[in-house]
Amino acid sequence: MKQLDLIKQALQDTQLWQSAPPHPDAFLSQEPFALDTMQAHEWLQWIFIPRIYALIDANADIPQFALHPYFEEAFKQQEQDLTQLLELIKQLDQLSAIKDSE
Repeated sequence: MKQLDLIKQALQDTQLWQSAPPHPDAFLSQEPFALDTMQAHEWLQWIFIPRIYALIDANADIPQFALHPYFEEAFKQQEQDLTQLLELIKQLDQLSAIKDSE
């Protein structure tokens, strides 16, 4: 999905893309967005994007989601200008809503 590639690029452009994953225990979180073990951009990179790619590879249905409100709040404290990244996330939400209504 091209939108995921654009989000990945935006994460890289803002130096939020990580070359090494978080500690393995971080993936064991039971909280939404792994709030207790990962930062928002880590969850996006290490959990959400790979899971959506896996669904695409499996020709499975992609569920509707609304990530933008969470990321808008989570990124308020970031020093970088994340306007472009937030817009791409909002567009991804819109795509999932369109896909779900088909």
